[in-house]
Amino acid sequence: AVKALRLEDMRIPYAYLKTFQGPATGLIVERERLDKFGRPFLGATVKPKLGLSGKNYGRVVYEGLRGGLDFLKDDENINSQPFMRWKERFLYCMEGVNRAAAATGEVKGSYLNVTAATMEQIYERAEFAESVGTVIVMVDLVIGYTAIQTMAIWARKAQMILHLHRAGNSTYARQKNHGINFRVICKWMRMSGVDHIHAGTVVGKLEGDPLMVRGFYNTLLLTELKVNLAEGLFFDMDWA
Repeated sequence: AVKALRLEDMRIPYAYLKTFQGPATGLIVERERLDKFGRPFLGATVKPKLGLSGKNYGRVVYEGLRGGLDFLKDDENINSQPFMRWKERFLYCMEGVNRAAAATGEVKGSYLNVTAATMEQIYERAEFAESVGTVIVMVDLVIGYTAIQTMAIWARKAQMILHLHRAGNSTYARQKNHGINFRVICKWMRMSGVDHIHAGTVVGKLEGDPLMVRGFYNTLLLTELKVNLAEGLFFDMDWA
């Protein structure tokens, strides 16, 4: 029997790719929606991520956006806890977003995490987020591939940007002799239709090898992939 098996990369045929919707926006459309060009977007995650009340959480959102950030975001385990229920957080976050946008004259945003236990609850939270005016919602990888694709379809219909937090990916990717490399998950999520995904960095908590991280970025951004063994890309692949 095989003791360990790891999927490092895969080539997905173009005919099969076309059966998936793919991301709805992309870089150009998102820049047009946010009316920001010529520079990277600057964002941050609210910390401490657990323990703040909805009102204090909204205050952090306002202060960050007012201070120059383009967006803030919920972290993966900001959900609906007794100290801050989801609806309360959404309302205070959007108050902070709207006040910061009015004060700066810029389009601002906060990624509202709609992850929940059932699709009915996810839909309820996403529809409420849409009703209070957010331009972006967020789900966690751990909700599963069917739920992610379902939310990607919903977001496209709602003209909403969909961000995916890769919470749980290390259960696939961290062990080096067994599991699935994150670049494969990047391909699956791009097929599924999410607009953003955490892709790591070369410093900090999500630290990774610089060449490998560049390979993740290229997997998500380029329309045509070429073999690049240094970046972990084993196949040529045409996305469009």
